[in-house]
Amino acid sequence: MEPANYTTVTEFVLIGLSQTREVQLVLFFIFLSFYLFILPGNILIICTIRLDPHLTSPTYFLLANLAFLDIWYSSITAPKMLVDFFVERKIISFGGCIAQLFFLHFVGASEMFLLTVMAFDRYAAICRPLHYATIMNRRLCCMLVALSWMGGFIHSIIQVALIVRLPFCGPNELDSYFCDITQVVRIACANTFPEELVMIFSSGLISVVCFIALLMSYAFLLAMLKKHSGSGESTNRAMSTCYSHITIVVLMFGPSIYIYARPFDSFSLDKVVSVFHTVIFPLLNPIIYTLRNKEVKTAMRKLVNRYILCKEK
Repeated sequence: MEPANYTTVTEFVLIGLSQTREVQLVLFFIFLSFYLFILPGNILIICTIRLDPHLTSPTYFLLANLAFLDIWYSSITAPKMLVDFFVERKIISFGGCIAQLFFLHFVGASEMFLLTVMAFDRYAAICRPLHYATIMNRRLCCMLVALSWMGGFIHSIIQVALIVRLPFCGPNELDSYFCDITQVVRIACANTFPEELVMIFSSGLISVVCFIALLMSYAFLLAMLKKHSGSGESTNRAMSTCYSHITIVVLMFGPSIYIYARPFDSFSLDKVVSVFHTVIFPLLNPIIYTLRNKEVKTAMRKLVNRYILCKEK
């Protein structure tokens, strides 16, 4: 087909989560509560790790980076979704859609790679305890975090490159509350099977492989702890950390596999899974880590008492 046959789409219309005004108001207050908890919760984790002299191990350095990515990840879709609850016609420009798509995959993939780095950190701490400080030195930690970000950037660039070359001539409605490759590809005015296949391999296959590898790694570490260690405090703390990481891995990779590791057809659960993946999941990270980590909880209480309660007095 000749390019002149197409009317270039300059904006997309987002269908949103609901068309009923009452439901939109309820959803607004629910998601606003989530978002207002995500921001201070993750900021508190970062400040606690930065200010507490006892939380200097590589584990907490990586946890602070994870909290930062959670703040960024939730801020890609949540603010616009909250504003759109009060807008009759929910519009996003083509450029805005591509930007949202880029940052969603950039931050999301970076977080997946960071979870893999955190699994390696647990391996070094449990299987090489005497050499842990040498192996996981600050330089290596910074390098691994940088590689996680670089991997996320490369992954996201591939998604964007596949999308921007597609022709869009209408319709321009996306059955979602944000832009993602699964919705945008469906409305392209061309055969998108090759692009869809590449996206499934680059997003879905990576998610599946990383998920299986991480579960096997943590299963091995838990087996090592139960076999070679007693029931001391250090062992219990290591097992608790592993269980926290496993929970985060399941919550992060489960929805991602559902969304990207299959043909991009529309299913009734798509919006529910997307909401969990982009809004609720970042909320759970600080809750899971603070509830299962005594050191972080103790440090948080000290931080609150020192900088908040003391000022009130």
